[in-house]
Amino acid sequence: MNTIILLMLVIPVIGAILSGYLKHKKSDISVLVTSGLVLISAVYIVLKVFPNTQERLLIKLPWIEGFETTGLFGYCIDPLSMLLLIVVALLGFVVMLYSTDYIGLKNREHPTLEGKQRHNFWMMLFITSMLGIAISPNLLQLYIFWEITTMCSWALISHFRDEKSLRAGFKALLMTFGGGIFFAIAIVIIYVKTGSFDFSALNSLSPGFRNLVYFFFLISAWAKSAQVPFYTWLPDAMAAPTTVSMYLHAAAMVKAGVYLIARIAVSSNSISFSMGLVTGIMAVVTMLVGVYFFFFQDDLKRLLAYSTITHLAYVLLGVGLGIMGSKTGILGGIMHIINHSAAKGLLFLCVGAISYSTGSRSIKDLNGLSHKLPLVSFAFMIGFLALTGIPPFSCFWSKFLLLMGTIDVGGKIGFLILIPFLLEIIVAFAWFLRVGHKVFFGEVSAVSAEAKSLPLSIILALIVLIVLCLAAPFIGMPLINHI
Repeated sequence: MNTIILLMLVIPVIGAILSGYLKHKKSDISVLVTSGLVLISAVYIVLKVFPNTQERLLIKLPWIEGFETTGLFGYCIDPLSMLLLIVVALLGFVVMLYSTDYIGLKNREHPTLEGKQRHNFWMMLFITSMLGIAISPNLLQLYIFWEITTMCSWALISHFRDEKSLRAGFKALLMTFGGGIFFAIAIVIIYVKTGSFDFSALNSLSPGFRNLVYFFFLISAWAKSAQVPFYTWLPDAMAAPTTVSMYLHAAAMVKAGVYLIARIAVSSNSISFSMGLVTGIMAVVTMLVGVYFFFFQDDLKRLLAYSTITHLAYVLLGVGLGIMGSKTGILGGIMHIINHSAAKGLLFLCVGAISYSTGSRSIKDLNGLSHKLPLVSFAFMIGFLALTGIPPFSCFWSKFLLLMGTIDVGGKIGFLILIPFLLEIIVAFAWFLRVGHKVFFGEVSAVSAEAKSLPLSIILALIVLIVLCLAAPFIGMPLINHI
């Protein structure tokens, strides 16, 4: 098992190096093969270990006091890490498949091959860093991979190297790195007070330090996952290629923040009710802010970005509910990681297919696309139904658990959380229904009339994620039941 896990981390690094060195089609082949091997490795590891947990520290630093026995670098494969591992590996393969044709001369929005090797290099490194986050056995190792994702996202958001892209990348770097400083301070406090980097070390802190450290982690997660008040970098990051946007929003980077808080919550049994309340209240505030900005978006990608902000708040809401005493709530929040990934990944790839085919992402310019791109129309509707929680699609199941979690908490607090949560669900459904109807139905607009057919790689990627919108709960439910 040690060898397989090591290979899973090394293979995408090799793929990154090869894809940066090789030209065009050879670069595409290298990322397809290596991301495919990563997916196979991840599935094998999950099937081999589940439903048990396997943890091992492989590297020790005996010259640092306290590391003689505890060690430092290794892996932890448990149901929570398995969940993120599947998301990272599966969506990583799908997005690399999609990118083989999306980034090219036939893309009407960005008809260029310039920087394709650079894109492939950083995407494969991004996959590596997210795999590292998923299997980290302690806070220090997670922090190292956490900052690698910051570097990768900076490079990828700035991909086109025009003023808009560079500003967006710089803004994302400042906000997420700023949040990472709080992460660093938190683990320093933990080590000084407990001599450990374990996730469960919070239990050994005094109540005052425990609340402070958890709050520092929360700030770091808010910045990484684009929550209020740090949310503004994510919509601007839509200056990146859609492949980057999809992986950034559906599987990587922003998922790292909510994963950190989920990991701490399930590893610690002594986080105070007040900290759970702060987590839940800020999640609800973020939902309302995100859904408010729906009404001002004409760019389909920016609309999806604000939707991502609200759905990451779902995960944090679930964690907050769990800290306040609802096991159902925290399981719903964790399950939403994979359910949202399927739906949002599909929607981003649909928007990418639209811009590839028409050269536009403008809601006002697109109309009647179902006549020209029937598969994209069908896929978008599946993604919309999955995202807004219509049964039997993915997000219904996690939203249902979250609603039950608010009822579990009960009292005035549960009621005050439930009302805005329901409001966000209703408004999001109505707005996405409106947008979908505008873009895909009615008379064909001039821009839509120019839509061209899609390549096989894009079609296959859409089909995989359509299936995942139905299959995600069947993958996620057994995992969360063993957390």
